[in-house]
Amino acid sequence: MMRANTRKVNIGGVTIGGGESVKIQSMCTTLTSDVCATVGQIKRLEEAGCEIVRVSVLDERDARAIKSIKQKINIPIVADIHFSAKLAVDAIESGADKVRINPGNLGGEQNLKLVADCIRAHKIPVRVGANTGSVEKEYLEKYGKNEFSLVESALHSVSLFEKYGVEDIVISVKASDAPLTVRAYRLLSSKTDCPLHIGVTEAGTENMAVIKSAAALGSLLIDGIGDTIRVSITDDPVREVLAARRLLRAVGEDKNFVDVISCPTCGRCGWNSMGLAKKVADLVENSHKSLKIAVMGCVVNGPGEAKDCDLGIAGAADYCVIFKKGEIVKKISSKDAEEEFFKEIDLLING
Repeated sequence: MMRANTRKVNIGGVTIGGGESVKIQSMCTTLTSDVCATVGQIKRLEEAGCEIVRVSVLDERDARAIKSIKQKINIPIVADIHFSAKLAVDAIESGADKVRINPGNLGGEQNLKLVADCIRAHKIPVRVGANTGSVEKEYLEKYGKNEFSLVESALHSVSLFEKYGVEDIVISVKASDAPLTVRAYRLLSSKTDCPLHIGVTEAGTENMAVIKSAAALGSLLIDGIGDTIRVSITDDPVREVLAARRLLRAVGEDKNFVDVISCPTCGRCGWNSMGLAKKVADLVENSHKSLKIAVMGCVVNGPGEAKDCDLGIAGAADYCVIFKKGEIVKKISSKDAEEEFFKEIDLLING
């Protein structure tokens, strides 16, 4: 799919925009000043596939901790700051690769210029934007709570930084409502070439958060909109990264993975294909080979329906068949199916 033509921005060595791949972002839930806990969580996020991480900066201890944290991690760190120009400057000087700021709550023009000058001096980007809880009052009164007020409020924030020469700007316009999120980002994409960070805010606990994000962010990604992504979940942030990774795979943004397809089964299924499908998915979760593997419930339709797969299995009550590109290569007993299929998967992935 064609990505929206946004400008390139460098975040601590990670490039976004300009047709680059969509980068996965998450946010720590630890106190940033607790360096050990924060580094530990970031390491887990890195292992899950996180490419950019955000931390809260609530006080000077948080800001100073960024320097120590950066020495121990491998991905860019974004400092999230509100209501304090001094903390923004402290975080930048401590080594933040990007800052998330609402310029309207920095305490006036002098403070805004102070932060903008610091951003330019350190050659880092800034993320601005709006969500349904932070729309500027004048736009809320003019439009109401909708995509127009979200976008105009966000673009106003952009203009405040551009006034002082800041060019590397990333924008977000988040809502907790999936349709509003889609409308807002589509409108924003038509009005700017700044890279866009997409997400659904306050999405909730995992089940609903993943569904909301899939509906909203999946639609945007298919449209080519979005340069960084966060799937917000009220849970361990590692789950955000895993969900984002799966979403990027589902919409075709990430092709370097093993795609496991499986049928939902029916009355013709006489063996535990459902159990095997789950085990296969877990087995290949972290493989970055571009392959397609099928676990099909019955031999009646399985090989034919999964003809494009590199490897597949289908079964009956007392036997299973292993096939490659729709052609049966082996017939085995159902009790040996898992062991034999795992051997074939290992050969396929590891040679």
